[in-house]
Amino acid sequence: MLKRFYPDYESDSAYMVDYEALYRRGYRGVIFDIDNTLVPHGAPATEAAIAFFERLRALGYRTMLLSNNKEPRVKSFADAVGSGYIYKAGKPGREGYERAMRNMGTVPGNTIFVGDQLFTDVWGAKRAGIFTFLTKPIHPKEEIQIVLKRYLERVVLYFYHREERG
Repeated sequence: MLKRFYPDYESDSAYMVDYEALYRRGYRGVIFDIDNTLVPHGAPATEAAIAFFERLRALGYRTMLLSNNKEPRVKSFADAVGSGYIYKAGKPGREGYERAMRNMGTVPGNTIFVGDQLFTDVWGAKRAGIFTFLTKPIHPKEEIQIVLKRYLERVVLYFYHREERG
């Protein structure tokens, strides 16, 4: 039952994923969560984030930001990094992920999702058939509803790591 929430891969940071190797394996689109995945919650795009998206474009990737946040927050970040975006995405519903892939011209088999939350980011991407990367949250300060979900995430990740060691 818990396996539906398991990420395909974990990374300390969205910036540390080996996108070059994934590109060689045929991946062409990357969908990102923003808050606590690319920058701390509510923070503007950093120079590092802007350079990161330039690097992804240079590799040949198309990118989309997928956020449950409101448009002003998502649009300002997207404009700064030069990415497409979907706001009020309804994660973990599949529709936002599917729309992101349509906008990028990709399909589940050549799309990656990178986010910091199991029950919204990873679960939704897995429901859409997308290869998932769970990152560690960038900043420990989070909204109360996310803090509560983190306790449940720890339970799921405990079993995930136990199975992984087999």
